[in-house]
Amino acid sequence: MEQGIIENLITELTKLPGIGRKTAQRLAFFILSMPAEDAKGIARAIIEVKEKAHFCKVCFNVTDNELCHICSNPSRDRNKLCVVEEPSNIMVIERSKSFDGLYHVLLGALSPIDGYTPDRLKIHELIERVRKDSIQEVIIATNPNTKGEMTAQYIREMLKPFSVKVTRIAYGLPIGGDIEFADEVTLSKALEGRREI
Repeated sequence: MEQGIIENLITELTKLPGIGRKTAQRLAFFILSMPAEDAKGIARAIIEVKEKAHFCKVCFNVTDNELCHICSNPSRDRNKLCVVEEPSNIMVIERSKSFDGLYHVLLGALSPIDGYTPDRLKIHELIERVRKDSIQEVIIATNPNTKGEMTAQYIREMLKPFSVKVTRIAYGLPIGGDIEFADEVTLSKALEGRREI
């Protein structure tokens, strides 16, 4: 067996986020030891997603149809719209089974220094959805960092002319966490977001 083939696979695997050389090497040898059909299945799945996946024409979630499975689901609450930065955020929220509305994916967060200006994100499309649909609440679920906060504030300002309730997801201490290990910002946000029990 020629070493170049394995080295090439290791190099390609290191292009994946969070995969360093050691992990790529382990994965490469794991793939080598897999049954051929399983390895081919992975390769086919990668090729299929690259050839068929595109953004939903309404919410910009990833789909292989014109509309994603959420936008095309008639049982979803069409009055609530959750705004997220990336399609992967939808998967996390859906796993919680605590939101039954629709989504809008911005495809990033505001960061002028990195070239992410409002016109590069799907903010105009969000405003159009609020203008023409019967949206009663927009829940902003951007990341709790500088870019996410800047994006949330910008969206809030852009939606002021509309009679829509704009809310922000709460954040603070994680369930099962200890207060003594929380940083000051997290603890501050937890105190700000307190509620009556």
